[in-house]
Amino acid sequence: MTSPFLYFAGARLSGPELCAARLDGHVVELGEGWIPADAVETTALRAASLQGLLGDTLAATHLSAAWVHGALAEPPARHTVQRAVARRIHQVIDRRLIYRDLRVSPDDVMLLGGVKVTDPVRTLADCARTPDDAHTIAARLMADADPGLVGRATAWLEAHGPLPRKRSALALLAGLEARAQAVEVDMMRKGGGDGVASAVDATASVEEVRTPDYDVVTR
Repeated sequence: MTSPFLYFAGARLSGPELCAARLDGHVVELGEGWIPADAVETTALRAASLQGLLGDTLAATHLSAAWVHGALAEPPARHTVQRAVARRIHQVIDRRLIYRDLRVSPDDVMLLGGVKVTDPVRTLADCARTPDDAHTIAARLMADADPGLVGRATAWLEAHGPLPRKRSALALLAGLEARAQAVEVDMMRKGGGDGVASAVDATASVEEVRTPDYDVVTR
């Protein structure tokens, strides 16, 4: 059931009406929908705003899932999705989507706001395996929000055999773990010089792990 706090153009209000309401300060855009300006933006609302794009067959992954989980302030320009059902999907995929046909494991998917989304562990593992700045930043933000997530994502990668860019992903996660530990030590030392230097070194190590590797098995 769609949230009463979420509006889509052409449903309760038309597109022009929603645009006018935005100009009046009554609503703001959220993903593919609109919410009242004073509504609290939640994980469930972010996910539900994608219902029209994902339906019951697709799961939000990568940057889209990172946004749903609250790591990113803004949704990506094109949402990354993956097949979440056993049957192949034959309909035309919306050009607003980056579509991967390989089915995402049901064990890695959670239901939020009636929409399928990869859970935080799988989302972090996917972002860590994608070699561009946007995904590296998303991985770092997820790790900052939940430091324990890094260890769980590392365990997920180690348990899943050969995967594309697995080695560089593990190196990135190791750098994020070291960075978190350095920040913790720095806080314990209350701003001591050694802690600051360690934090800087650990942050630099994160930037250096994006080296190519040659895993070729897809998932």
